[in-house]
Amino acid sequence: MDALKADALNIGYREELIVKELYMSIPKGKITVMIGANGCGKSTILKALGRILQPRKGTVYLNGADIHRLSTQEVAKRMAILPQSVQAPEGLTVGDLVSYGRYPHKKGFGALSAEDHEIVDWALGITNLSDLACVPVDTLSGGQRQRAWIAMAIAQKTDVILLDEPTTYLDLSYQLEVLELLKHLNEANGYTIAVVLHDINLAARHADYMIAIKNGRILEEGTPEEIMTREVLMKTYQIDAQIVMDQRTGRPICLSYDLVKTEEV
Repeated sequence: MDALKADALNIGYREELIVKELYMSIPKGKITVMIGANGCGKSTILKALGRILQPRKGTVYLNGADIHRLSTQEVAKRMAILPQSVQAPEGLTVGDLVSYGRYPHKKGFGALSAEDHEIVDWALGITNLSDLACVPVDTLSGGQRQRAWIAMAIAQKTDVILLDEPTTYLDLSYQLEVLELLKHLNEANGYTIAVVLHDINLAARHADYMIAIKNGRILEEGTPEEIMTREVLMKTYQIDAQIVMDQRTGRPICLSYDLVKTEEV
């Protein structure tokens, strides 16, 4: 069963059409990673799936329901989305940021309920941020800050989480920390997670399903073993990649690559 489904989407900005006639499925309970070169339409597609961007044509279904027939509050109860490079107001604490994830569930302007506080504490705990609840977000390290935003997203208690480049600007250890957290959330709670990533090795290491995008369309999709091949990466990135199996993870990894001429692809 699919948690999210795009049916014949046309997506664009102003007069430019970025994505045309897109059919895409995000499998339920899995981690799906979209890969592709800069400007290929990955983030645009994710925004349309998350109802941040209105498609010009077509329909997005969230657990079978037309997402544009649902209220904003109802969508927020079913799906969380974390865009690129989000910023917290200066001085906002980690605990307060995470509590924002409960707003879709509030009635009116009342205070958080006991249940809300329990969920916030749970989100802080599962992301290892309990000791930093009173610390301003803008004083955290990059990895801690990203975990705080993820904690806010999971505090919404949705079944579906979308993330656009959650490892951007993070060093190697923080990148791995963030993606291992997402893997844990998927395995422990059954969340459906869809992520846009640039690093194909990190994608192959953590994904259950991969979708290669080029020029606003799906080039190939399947398991990491089906996508991390010389042929698929050549078509996706115009590179001649050397793919080997990582003995530590049991997943395919791009060991080295060379550029290829456009006419060879």
